Amino acid sequence: MDVADLSPAQARERFRAGERVPTAGWCSGWTQANLIAVPKELGYELLLFAHRNAQACPVLDVGEPGAWSTALFPGDLRTDLPGYRLYREGKAVADLDDVVAEWRDDLVAFLIGCSFTFEQALLRAGVPIRHLDMGTNVPMYRTSVACQPSGTLSGPLVVSMRPVPAALVDVAIEVTRRYPQVHGAPVHVGDPAAIGIADLGRPDFGDPVEVRPGEVPLFWACGVTPQAVIMASGVDFAIGHLPGHMAILDARDDDYRVP
Repeated sequence: MDVADLSPAQARERFRAGERVPTAGWCSGWTQANLIAVPKELGYELLLFAHRNAQACPVLDVGEPGAWSTALFPGDLRTDLPGYRLYREGKAVADLDDVVAEWRDDLVAFLIGCSFTFEQALLRAGVPIRHLDMGTNVPMYRTSVACQPSGTLSGPLVVSMRPVPAALVDVAIEVTRRYPQVHGAPVHVGDPAAIGIADLGRPDFGDPVEVRPGEVPLFWACGVTPQAVIMASGVDFAIGHLPGHMAILDARDDDYRVP
């Protein structure tokens, strides 16, 4: 079966069984989300941080302390994603297939909106998506744009990039602005140096893609931002998804579309 035709439950089952792959293009029509799980004592600061930086960190769901499922993710957050990243003292210390052994009773899981959610809408509007054509992960970059801090949490905005033909830039902006809970319209169009990105060929997360003549790089706020903030803030312990390897929710992309 084509991965685009899988249900969220079928995808989660495959990840639980050990499939490890970026999820762009999986489960067409179903919403994907970023995972960040932090100790309960940090939960309020992270929730406030997300509120203050809502375009980068749109919260779709939050779990109870210690819980490994939520209303929108009825699977197991410890096993049903295709990759995890473990943080200790602000450093990424391991990429893991599952986090059963690392999950703690005090962890609060946040599910943050993902720009993969609006990619089918872009395709329907005729906007090509290079990383889907290449079968790779989307490129993601730390920027020089500082997020608004909350308590002990501060750090840079992370963006994802998609090259768009110049004639379709306005179309891409109009399509994605209708999805404000999954990052909405681009935060920057054009020159990457203006937001502190020195080399599009060297993303901080994900894979590089070609920007061809006549194309303009468009940058969307990215739900990997909380992981960059975890590192910048030296947080003692956190669990995130491996960037681009998302949680697939029991929610529809159209649930997050506004007129």
